[in-house]
Amino acid sequence: MPLLRLSGRLLLQDSQSGHLPERLSELHQEKFSHNASASEVHSWRNSLLELGEVLRDTGLEQVEVLVEHRLPFSSLRADAILAGQHPETGEASYVIIELSQWSRARLEPESNDLCLVGTTGGSPRLHPLVQVDRYREYLQDFTIFLAGAADGLAGVAYLHNANEADVEELLEYPQDKHLRLFTATTRDALLDYLGERLSPAPGAPAADALLKSSVAPSRQLMRLVAQEVSTNEQFTLLNEQQVAASLVKRAVSRSHRTEQKEVIIVSGGPGTGKSVIAVQLLGHLARNGRTVLHATGSRSFTTTLRHTAGKGNRRVQKLFRYFNNFTSTEHDGVDVLICDEAHRIRQTSNNRFTPASKRSTRRQLEELLDAARVPVFLLDEHQVVRPGEIGTIDAIREAARDRGFVVHHVDLNGQFRCGGSRNYEQWVSQLMSLVPGGPRPWKSEDEFQVRVACSPQEMEDFLRSRQDAGFTARITAGFCWPWSSPSSDGTLVEDIVIGEWRRPWNLQGDRPMGGVPASALWATDPAGFGQVGCIYTAQGFEYDWNGVIFGPDLVWRTDGWRANSAASRDTVVRAAAADFDPLIRNTYKVLLTRGMVGTVVYSTDPETQAKFQELL
Repeated sequence: MPLLRLSGRLLLQDSQSGHLPERLSELHQEKFSHNASASEVHSWRNSLLELGEVLRDTGLEQVEVLVEHRLPFSSLRADAILAGQHPETGEASYVIIELSQWSRARLEPESNDLCLVGTTGGSPRLHPLVQVDRYREYLQDFTIFLAGAADGLAGVAYLHNANEADVEELLEYPQDKHLRLFTATTRDALLDYLGERLSPAPGAPAADALLKSSVAPSRQLMRLVAQEVSTNEQFTLLNEQQVAASLVKRAVSRSHRTEQKEVIIVSGGPGTGKSVIAVQLLGHLARNGRTVLHATGSRSFTTTLRHTAGKGNRRVQKLFRYFNNFTSTEHDGVDVLICDEAHRIRQTSNNRFTPASKRSTRRQLEELLDAARVPVFLLDEHQVVRPGEIGTIDAIREAARDRGFVVHHVDLNGQFRCGGSRNYEQWVSQLMSLVPGGPRPWKSEDEFQVRVACSPQEMEDFLRSRQDAGFTARITAGFCWPWSSPSSDGTLVEDIVIGEWRRPWNLQGDRPMGGVPASALWATDPAGFGQVGCIYTAQGFEYDWNGVIFGPDLVWRTDGWRANSAASRDTVVRAAAADFDPLIRNTYKVLLTRGMVGTVVYSTDPETQAKFQELL
């Protein structure tokens, strides 16, 4: 949905009057609950005025303009989409416009999709044609009305402050009839191009059709891993996602020609696409003859990747490893090591089963850094949920620089889980007091739904109705109840008892039993509904609807959260003593951010339940 929809004529009038930036700022505050940045306001003031003048000069004043159009299931926004009729076919026709105020830019050395802006360089930026092309591809992937209508959607990057000679290297990127770059020098050519894509007829019907179209949910990671690893790229990377992937590819290319080792850190909150980047890189590098391994600290996540990506192919399964598999690996033994869920890196790779003769004296982080020519770390610092997990940006950066490695850090700004709702992730972070501001009432929005259930039975009934409607749904809970082994007849013990409601935890074992999926596949197997998951089976996964039961290990009292380690059945976290409070709040934050469409919450504690009802 756009932040603002108006005709080309009104766009120009409001821009000329100076009212448009103020209006957009108010809409931005109302929609996203925070102020637009100064750079956004500056762009609205200058770039939208230029776009309005272009539409006037082209005779397209009746075309509809969707300003700051939000991509489905994402918080990323295209600057503008022009909606109208094709002058020859009469069919709906759309042009995505990315407006840039760059006056000078050049390509990043040894890259065709990264560029440096201005005369001083700075951090690499995504090529504007790559950005608009990815937006175009993404809209076609997730907008039902546009599916199969490749000719009806075009993308334009307009550098209206730049002369062609000052961005000459950017013009080397391939262009075709659906993808074009224009500058101040080629403004007349832009007018001609828009005239070929759009007629002067009113664009309201085309805009209505686009905005009323159904949108398909984001393609879940696990369903396409097999194709991703073995065939062509299945996911569209956007903005910083593509920057991260391109930095890795460039580092790999350089790694055989230079002794300078490069480390890539990619950080981002839930659903920002970290694992999508990991899997696409895995497929791309493997298909291009590079030696590459994927590693995590999560048994459930690694097992699921092996099950989906490597089904029937033991060679593919071997690509998926654990962080503690690299204690004796040869230095730079592989080209790339992709460390997914890197917040789960531990102090050492030793565990209680490690024989004394094989215990490592090295830090696990050092082992991972040394294992590959290009180590890649993908992490979310707010997902540290167990004592001893030390995967942070600062820790990785310090360890890498101590070894003389060059470090690149990319902070993802897309949001794909939680319906693309950055507001929801911020709301959860404030709710759990992980960022300043404290809990605030949830402001209803179209992109993501949040509900409070009056009982676990009401939660389950609602989620079952969503499951019956074709969505995926799961219930998770804090680890506050015993977790028994199955009965002798193979049935699960209903350990979680809340009033008259009784349900089992997910299966503990690695093998399915009686129609119940193995522990590691609980989040992705349709038969997982009916058992309750915990942090160890939910972390790293996503489903459409998410139910979260707060137990007595974390309760709200008057003005803040009170952690109660005595109520926890997680002996490892309970033993963390002083660290129990931040770990348990991180745990519930992770559980609350597994859903892509909506979340339902319930607490066994009356005062906490009352707080949820107040906020929701």
